[in-house]
Amino acid sequence: MSTEVVVTGELDGARLDKALVTLLPNASRAKVKRAIEEGLVRVNGRRAAKGVSIAAGDTLSVESEDLEQTGACVPTPDAPLDIRFETKKILVVHKPAQMPTAPIRAGETGTLANALVGHYPQLAGIGYSEREPGLLHRLDNDTSGLLVIAKDAASFATLRAAMEAGQVQKHYLLVCSSADLTESGTLSFPLANHPKDQKRVLACIHPRDVMRNAPRPATTEYHVVKTVGDRALVRASAGMALRHQIRAHFAAIDHPLVGDTLYGGVSAPGLERHALHAERLRHSNPDPELSFDVAAELPADMQTLLDAG
Repeated sequence: MSTEVVVTGELDGARLDKALVTLLPNASRAKVKRAIEEGLVRVNGRRAAKGVSIAAGDTLSVESEDLEQTGACVPTPDAPLDIRFETKKILVVHKPAQMPTAPIRAGETGTLANALVGHYPQLAGIGYSEREPGLLHRLDNDTSGLLVIAKDAASFATLRAAMEAGQVQKHYLLVCSSADLTESGTLSFPLANHPKDQKRVLACIHPRDVMRNAPRPATTEYHVVKTVGDRALVRASAGMALRHQIRAHFAAIDHPLVGDTLYGGVSAPGLERHALHAERLRHSNPDPELSFDVAAELPADMQTLLDAG
């Protein structure tokens, strides 16, 4: 579903994100921000970043069913929930591959968020939106691994600020080709919404890409854990970890993740997703109830890739 609005005179020169919040009164700032980051917002038919200025008469279109819909996340108390760490203020849970982090449509179930609010009803109303109860970040559907959840609004605000400041350390394991891959490195290509495919992001390698696409800074550090045949197990870390950051960065150096066909990766028998796992979350806080250091083992399907060589 697409929503279209025309910029009024009093919003001439306003920022895109602020204009949308004004023109769509039922849309929260968080939903508008996410729609822009995911490439779902166009100005006169062209995708644009949230900071771009718009003019009176511009047509803004949003390709999102969720933007103005309301309704809390449907609780599913019988759904399994893999809790790896818990205090009075936070949870760290493990999400399996092929499970969405949160619903995108009213009434949707089968997501991690449904299980969270089913087991912890007090999470309802905490977070970026009603459908993201306590969730401080997301993982792609096909990425397995750890997520941190705040149990109350004050803890959410504190950890959100820590994440935005890059103070929550996120470590990932991935499998890619080992050919010509250096033992370690830093990938600093800024990322933008892809101008032609909303499912992908664009790693802006060339200066012209930076000029055209208003990318956001993104840095991924990595080192090779081990090499097995023509495949490498790699540990990567990222502070903010923008949408598809690690996937796009490794594709940009011609080492897309195994199974990541969206970014040019090759498929592999027995692997029904891309080979990416959120292995570890770390944060040190003056409040011990908000501190955590949790690791999750390599999933069986990724281990099979290495065993096969």
